[in-house]
Amino acid sequence: MATPRTVAFYTLGCKLNYSETSAIGRQFENAGYGLVKFEEEANIYVINTCSVTDFADKKCRQTVRRALRNSPEAFVVVIGCYAQLKPKEIAEIPGVDLVLGAAEKFRILDFIDDLSKSPDKGLVQAGEVKEAREFIDAFSFGDRTRSFLKVQDGCDYKCTFCTIPQARGKSRSDTVEKVVANAQKIAAMGVKEIVLTGVNIGDFGNGTEVIEGTRPKKEAMFIDLIKALDEVEGINRFRISSIEPNLCTDEIIQFVAQSQRFVPHFHMPLQSGNNKQLREMRRRYKRELYVERVAQIRTLMPHCCIGVDVIVGFPGETEEDFLETYRFLNELDISYLHVFTYSERANTPAAEMEGVVDMGERRRRNEMLRILSEKKRHHFYRQFSEETRPVLFEAHKDKTRMTGFTDNYVKVNLPLDPALLNTIAPVKLGDLNGEGTIDAVLEKIVVAPPSA
Repeated sequence: MATPRTVAFYTLGCKLNYSETSAIGRQFENAGYGLVKFEEEANIYVINTCSVTDFADKKCRQTVRRALRNSPEAFVVVIGCYAQLKPKEIAEIPGVDLVLGAAEKFRILDFIDDLSKSPDKGLVQAGEVKEAREFIDAFSFGDRTRSFLKVQDGCDYKCTFCTIPQARGKSRSDTVEKVVANAQKIAAMGVKEIVLTGVNIGDFGNGTEVIEGTRPKKEAMFIDLIKALDEVEGINRFRISSIEPNLCTDEIIQFVAQSQRFVPHFHMPLQSGNNKQLREMRRRYKRELYVERVAQIRTLMPHCCIGVDVIVGFPGETEEDFLETYRFLNELDISYLHVFTYSERANTPAAEMEGVVDMGERRRRNEMLRILSEKKRHHFYRQFSEETRPVLFEAHKDKTRMTGFTDNYVKVNLPLDPALLNTIAPVKLGDLNGEGTIDAVLEKIVVAPPSA
């Protein structure tokens, strides 16, 4: 019997990309390929790219070079958002053999087979993004304690800084029934936590069929989805990856507060703490709405973790504008920040705006908010010192330790007990350590003796 061909994957970017890489990997496995680590020699390397920052080109080139150092004769395929936006540019990278866009990447095996028979077909097979109309489901498995489950794709918003609609197309969703079926599959694989992913998951319902028993004569909405998932046996935790503040309704917040399985953790992109910038960005809310959402979450779930995305250095952001954002975030009862330095993206309105902020100034503002984020995170963590909370245990880079997150996203660190990996157990939270995580000890479960 011939040795099966091997394939290796490398994923850049978001949780959605990880879910899709894993789904494509299973296609290769089902076709008889052996999956190997990216650092190992392989016949085929698949690189799933991101386009959120202007480092996409650099990262893609570096990753292609790494693949070819491992296996100089390997077949290299580039997929993902960057591949959709700039396929010809990627095709010029030495060593790239095939470039697939949003509508083509899930048919990767067909394209590889076609090229093996007809090498003259050309390596760029990225069509127009409008061809990406079908929702293709995906979830990750095998490389993490949790699974990233894709429920929505694409975006109909027109934020002036963003290329995602150009890279992924219009908003479209899975059906409630299919998402639930995938969650049940993941549960059967022994996974304890599912993170719901998508480009704009609060927009769930676009492109779905009418679901009987949820909202008659109307598309199912995100609230219908999470209510259905809350009934899935075998999954201890569901986590919402990110949701727009204008779509994070009171109904959703109230449901999570009393949910069996949805954990107290919201990540809501803000992008700017002043309304002038939000208007220029074409965001669909004002900062006052964001304050209302945070207040509602805190009222119902004082222990909830709240994460925030923010962009610094957007065109026209003066020092006064930035300081307004800084003060707004400093006063807001949130838990951590994801800070992005604005980078010009081709074919976006923001790239043509006046008031370009010096790159050194952008980096300075980024560093200020990163420091604020650490202060916020440490303050949030310290609130739970001496409390007992459930933790899902996973491997640590130190082989003598294990780590994990509480339900409300506090990261803990404690001595390794291999039997506890991928299980949930109560721990008593201690103090912050040098890693910025919380030292914790397992709570002893006292079993009452049988009555006489």
